[in-house]
Amino acid sequence: MASTEIPDRSNGASKKKSLILNAFVMMCSGHQSPGLWQHPDDHSSEFNDVEHWVELARTLEAAKIHGIFIADVLGGYDVYDGPRNLEHAIRSGAQWPTNEPLAVLSAMAAVTKSIGFGVTVATTYEQPYHLARRLSTVDHLTKGRLGWNIVTGYLDSAARNLTNSEQPAHDERYAMADEYLQVMYKLWESSWRDDAVVLDRKKGIYSYPDRIREINHKGKYYQVPGPHICQPSPQRTPVLLQAGTSKAGKTFAARHAEAIFVAGHSPSVIAKNVAEIRELAKEFGRDPQNVKFLALICPVIGRTEEEAAAKFEDYSKYGSIEGALTLFGGWTGVDLAKYGDDEELRNVESNAIRRSAVEAWSKAAPGIKKWTKHTVAKHITVGGLGATVIGTPAQVADEFERWVREADVDGFNIAYAIKPQSFIDVAELLLPELRARGEFWDDYAVPGGTYRENIYRIPGQSGLLPEHSGSKYRWKAGVEAKDHQIPETTVPE
Repeated sequence: MASTEIPDRSNGASKKKSLILNAFVMMCSGHQSPGLWQHPDDHSSEFNDVEHWVELARTLEAAKIHGIFIADVLGGYDVYDGPRNLEHAIRSGAQWPTNEPLAVLSAMAAVTKSIGFGVTVATTYEQPYHLARRLSTVDHLTKGRLGWNIVTGYLDSAARNLTNSEQPAHDERYAMADEYLQVMYKLWESSWRDDAVVLDRKKGIYSYPDRIREINHKGKYYQVPGPHICQPSPQRTPVLLQAGTSKAGKTFAARHAEAIFVAGHSPSVIAKNVAEIRELAKEFGRDPQNVKFLALICPVIGRTEEEAAAKFEDYSKYGSIEGALTLFGGWTGVDLAKYGDDEELRNVESNAIRRSAVEAWSKAAPGIKKWTKHTVAKHITVGGLGATVIGTPAQVADEFERWVREADVDGFNIAYAIKPQSFIDVAELLLPELRARGEFWDDYAVPGGTYRENIYRIPGQSGLLPEHSGSKYRWKAGVEAKDHQIPETTVPE
């Protein structure tokens, strides 16, 4: 099938989009496909072994995948059959246990040169001064290949352990996060001048004191005098990733995010959010096409339709209904144990994720007349909250094209059914098809470059784009402190 001509809305021309592709993983078993750790070909339960991650990084870089996105949570999924009931997560292995993701990046970076690493870290439970240091360190050690997925948290189980209370209200978490980002920009971009470090061995000067300054941030939520304890890293500010699609989340994303993760079982479910955020980005002086959208998708690929269908049927046998209901409870804050087996689910809203996944599924699969908790759980077992696409390489590529055409996404976060085989199937079966259609690159745009350079395909663009609000914080070489004022803190309305 010939490639679909996809309109490039930035200039009105019609051309193919070269997709941004990340592998979507987590330092746990199964991740988006609960129970599939039981499959004889699945190795996700080896997440405690550094070699597991080193080999995955090698495999994905050989395929020229843009990045490895590592999700994270800070608490257990304890909503289902709750309250505060971890029994089902523990027994089924539904994102339990889960390790801290930043720790493994240096090992993966040491055996690769170009692939990026996106890591989830919540703003609500960590002081910005400390996190700025941790992320700068990793950006140094990866030679500028770090991305930060900014989340505010959504599990009360995390809040109880970290703050001894419930998490702040949804919109307040985003207000806190907005100020948090301003602190981070000040530390990363304004605290050190580009040429502060000189390493002058003859004069014995490591850095010039007048090129490093305090930021003296005094805001509603944070007071940080600074200066940043790390010298500027290759990107200064890591690639900024985000996933919220509530009203507050959209505004935050339009201002800060360079790439946004969206999830839904059909393009129609997410198209409106994509369009709204692109429009909001204009209000912050940004080119809406520079905000990249990545849809969650789980491809099950076979060389023939029959082989793909057989794979999916095989995977489905191992899916855990208990684990799926547990994940749904954590993702939405809704305890489906309260519903009868044959009871139809209604729209619900929670402080966890302000949208109805059930309503989204009903729109995506109109052929299903009645959505019960078991219908929902069965959908989750292979692919989680995203779409699961089953077919030949050409059929899966067609579906990728449909998402780009109908939802205006720029690429995909690819979840696995089994690991690493799902990613091997993508590399060996799907990517050749996408390349033949001109929709995926043959090599990194900047081999050995930073994550940002390869996402935007702009050699030398290691820092934030000039249009990004964070770029105004940059203290450039040769500029006196008095001539570059640190921007004032602004408070979201």
